[in-house]
Amino acid sequence: MKNLNFLLFLLLSFQGNAQNGWFKTYGDSAALKSDAEKIVHQFKQKVKSANSTIKLDDWKVVKHTTPYLIYIENKTANLPFWPEVIPQQKDFFTEVSGGKKEGKEVFGLFFNGFYLVHELGHGLAQSSGKKFQNFYDGEYDANIIAMLYWRKSGRKKELQKCYAYAKKMLTHLKNPTPAGENEKEYLTKHYDEITSDPYKYGYIQFKQFVEIYEDKNLPDFKTLMKNYTK
Repeated sequence: MKNLNFLLFLLLSFQGNAQNGWFKTYGDSAALKSDAEKIVHQFKQKVKSANSTIKLDDWKVVKHTTPYLIYIENKTANLPFWPEVIPQQKDFFTEVSGGKKEGKEVFGLFFNGFYLVHELGHGLAQSSGKKFQNFYDGEYDANIIAMLYWRKSGRKKELQKCYAYAKKMLTHLKNPTPAGENEKEYLTKHYDEITSDPYKYGYIQFKQFVEIYEDKNLPDFKTLMKNYTK
């Protein structure tokens, strides 16, 4: 019995460490890729468990740091690695979060954390043939998928940290949509301009995060997936 209890302790400790191996800024690119691959596998399992009719691509993960930071393209999730992020973007995170330490933490929470499943949400929509009338709605859909998935995965503590930072960063960012313009139409029309400016795109993404986090009427992840293709 003692040996069994000891093995159970080791198993639970391993699971706890694995669970904590995300939502952080990585200094080891191999660990970043390995942990991301586990998240992709777990995401696919949870989607299929909720709705076996959903079509899923065989997504790959690569470490590929660009000014776009994290994105999915050609069935591949491209992950940014903090030591390779350009100085201008590091300065952005430092400015809007309140310091270098905070900026590095924000990067980990969102870009080596929350946004991986956000990008898988885009991949899910693409593989399922889901269409959106505008850029804004497509981003909102991916953010809802990510929010509900991470809640289901027991990441409420990390999401709360993301929320606190998102609220803080929004005080340093301005709405890029001019007064009197339709937000969704304007952002779609000026997509390239918005996405190439971290101050403008950051406002959109962090605003959506806060709205979705505060929304008390969202279903759970399983219910969302059950109805996703209807």
